[in-house]
Amino acid sequence: MVDERLKLLAKNLVNYSCSLKPKEKILIEATDADISFINEIVKEVYKAGAYPFVNLYSSLVNRELLYGTSKERENLRCSFDLPIMKTMDAYISIRNKNVFEDSAVKKENLNIVSKLYSLPVHHNTRTKKTKWVILNYPSSITAQNAGMSTDTFEDYFFQVCCLDYTKMLKSMKPLKSLMEKTNKVRIVSKDTDLTFSIKGMPAIMCAGKNNLPDGEIFTAPIKESVNGKITYNIPMLSHNGEKHENICLIFKDGKIVKATSNSKEDINKIFDIDEGARYVGEFSFGVNPFIRKPMLDILFDEKITGSIHFTPGSCYDECPNNNKSALHWDLILVQTKEYGGGEIYFDDKLIRKDGIFVLPELECLNPENLV
Repeated sequence: MVDERLKLLAKNLVNYSCSLKPKEKILIEATDADISFINEIVKEVYKAGAYPFVNLYSSLVNRELLYGTSKERENLRCSFDLPIMKTMDAYISIRNKNVFEDSAVKKENLNIVSKLYSLPVHHNTRTKKTKWVILNYPSSITAQNAGMSTDTFEDYFFQVCCLDYTKMLKSMKPLKSLMEKTNKVRIVSKDTDLTFSIKGMPAIMCAGKNNLPDGEIFTAPIKESVNGKITYNIPMLSHNGEKHENICLIFKDGKIVKATSNSKEDINKIFDIDEGARYVGEFSFGVNPFIRKPMLDILFDEKITGSIHFTPGSCYDECPNNNKSALHWDLILVQTKEYGGGEIYFDDKLIRKDGIFVLPELECLNPENLV
């Protein structure tokens, strides 16, 4: 018997996140999938009068393919998959894999995939053309990363994925309005003092449409306005599956001029993938009230209440600052008291302290008001 919560989640993915309409085409891609869950999504697609198409993958087979890939192969793969993606109206990705699975793959191969496949198929086509949503499916692997039993994590997963996103969206509107009136942002925390401008940039509210779980509102800095130092205080995975901690970036006129972490891998190689990798494409607030600790899963970690992420690499089309890159690496600073606290200022006015919004009009986004 299928868990009723999976049926509800499938319904929400199809009807809320993708807002699927009759005769629309949706591509469902799943890695190491729970077939019963994929079947529930397919049923909901048919109920909506739409057309489902499904690709099922194995992370172990994908890894073997990455070991031997080449520019020629990725160009061929792109030529097969890009026309299909161009015909789709919606896209769902279900992932259930060891986050370190690709860590032994040569960095050169992963860079080839990023530039020749992921960039044209996903960044330049899927994210721009389709209604898309990405979901990391709960498993014993994700439960272990979260430091929970599998049953406890499943309950947690459904709690954070099925909260009232309509209420969250309404609560985001005052922050969106304030961000769009703001020029200068200053972020202060331990080993962090960073300033930049967001003048004239739109603020995008994310409440259950493109990610589950969700809960962030993002913009982008003016490309060459970033100056100062930021030290991220939770572990992050690079695109090649390597774990980095205590990442510290120093900016001058928008560009990363120095980057360090405690990883044995030279972090600067990541930022040397192309010119845009040393500039920032996103600045975002995390506001999901149920997500309070990191678990090496970016779909969860970037939504941590009281956090921000400040992202080297490509911007999003919804908030263009003209920075283009094959990289988009969400790096996270949590400013709750548990993680050392910190302040955020808009035009020299304190708006958040120790992860809690202090302006009356923003208090609706504090955890106790979103649950």
